[in-house]
Amino acid sequence: MIMLTIPAAIGYVRSDISGLRQQWDEIQIRSVARRLGYTLAKTIVSGPYTENPVQRLIDTVQTREAEAVIVPSADHFDGEVPTELVAVADVITVSPEQTYARWIIPPDAPADMGSR
Repeated sequence: MIMLTIPAAIGYVRSDISGLRQQWDEIQIRSVARRLGYTLAKTIVSGPYTENPVQRLIDTVQTREAEAVIVPSADHFDGEVPTELVAVADVITVSPEQTYARWIIPPDAPADMGSR
């Protein structure tokens, strides 16, 4: 019998970016996770003085074996989704809803078409 597991996701919020909307942002993250078929394993909240927030997020993704990070917007990464995070998990922004997907095959790798 094949057992299917539900992939895990980690939520990420920067409290200084969310401000008074933090609770709403966390609700939105849970909603997107559920709609896309993820189990939300944990939501990490960082502030403006958190040391190495992206590395802490990467460590949590690896520890929890998460497939995705869901964040309210790229603003929570100072406007640009970190490539080192996308290397270990898909990153999904709630608004606008966009997925920054990991590449199984690097985008600049030559395609091996075999004998075609």
